[in-house]
Amino acid sequence: MPGGIVWLTGLSGAGKSTLSAALAARLAPLRPIEALDGDDVRTFLSAGLGYSRADRDTNVHRIAYVARLLARHGVLVLVAAISPYADTRQRLRELSTAAGHPFLEVFVHAPLATVIERDVKGLYRRAQAGEIPSFTGISDPYEPPPSPDVEVRTDRESLADCEARILAALTARGLISA
Repeated sequence: MPGGIVWLTGLSGAGKSTLSAALAARLAPLRPIEALDGDDVRTFLSAGLGYSRADRDTNVHRIAYVARLLARHGVLVLVAAISPYADTRQRLRELSTAAGHPFLEVFVHAPLATVIERDVKGLYRRAQAGEIPSFTGISDPYEPPPSPDVEVRTDRESLADCEARILAALTARGLISA
């Protein structure tokens, strides 16, 4: 089976990491899988980068580079990263396609009001109080994908339903067996 990249994008707290972990657990017995979480990568691979547009783009390009290396070796890579800019995500798709790796963009959609209500890490509260400058969705933009390969609504759908829709897309693309 070919390697590929599943890029889960959405606001902080939308459910990207939760969904990625569930998919990784389900798929690990079936094929080589690696999950790259935006928070972990920022800590270990992109330490020292800030939150300017240039730094955010550098961060996601580093993640995508590692994902392409893994995909080249037949790994299905699940990336959970906010990656707020549509043109940057499009460039990541182009680079992946040029390298011969399928790229599945998944919009993990939860409205701003929902993620503020969830606020698992307390980040939205701090951003609204002005303690975190350039916070995506509050003081910095998030550009939803204009035409994602899959859109899941974590405010309306169960984790199992979201997971099933992504698995169906992976099956349709030949990245997992039916």
